[in-house]
Amino acid sequence: MSRSRRTIPEELLLLALDPATGTTAQPQSLDLGLAGAQLVELALAGRIAPDGDRIAVVLPRPTGDPTLDSALELLRRRGSPVRAVNWIGGPRLGLRQTYLSHLERCGMVHAIENQMCGVLPTTRYQATDTAVSRQIRARLDTAIRTGTPPDARTAALAALAHAVGLGKHLYPGNEGRSSRSRLRDLIRHDPMGGLVAHAVMDVQNGVAGQAAARRQAQQQQQQVTERTPATVGPAPAAAAAGAGKGVAAHGGGVRVRSRSLSH
Repeated sequence: MSRSRRTIPEELLLLALDPATGTTAQPQSLDLGLAGAQLVELALAGRIAPDGDRIAVVLPRPTGDPTLDSALELLRRRGSPVRAVNWIGGPRLGLRQTYLSHLERCGMVHAIENQMCGVLPTTRYQATDTAVSRQIRARLDTAIRTGTPPDARTAALAALAHAVGLGKHLYPGNEGRSSRSRLRDLIRHDPMGGLVAHAVMDVQNGVAGQAAARRQAQQQQQQVTERTPATVGPAPAAAAAGAGKGVAAHGGGVRVRSRSLSH
């Protein structure tokens, strides 16, 4: 893969990086967005393709980007197309830090070690090449300002920025309301970006967890059904007769009241 331009995960992270504080905006949802951005980048590289609401590997050949290739290999090992919402909602521990460290190695950011309250060690990141960040932001601003359909890469980046909640970071306050609205509308210009962005929002809304809970409940019900023997044929005559004479509860058991029949 050519390194003449930044990948979408890298661009999304640079957009989220606050130049004043050295921290990333929306850190929790940003992790989901980075996982989704990997899918978009792999799709643009021709390695995966959407299959309904699922993602299928169509070319398992490595891209040359270690982080993307790791994601591609995990998708390949699944053996069958995976739902985008399940992939994005899966464990992604350290993905944001992985990309921050990568950008540091590339000279895009530098780490600043500090302490919180004079005790807890913290690390902040400052962009070293602000021109790249400005170019990324300018692409979004142009698409929002002109209303012209952007290229697939910019459309996907806009969709992901909206999905993780970066709109209020990029276009804050009441004056940024219309820009945030137009940022959201850009989601329709790239099918893959739209699929992934909706999956990111679904995970945040708990859709993936609800679906998993439903599947677990269905499996448990099936197991109970398989263990319970089915009743075949009519009820025994004695039971039917007892039902006609009445059944009375007695302690922890059942006592059947009976009376003699005169002939």
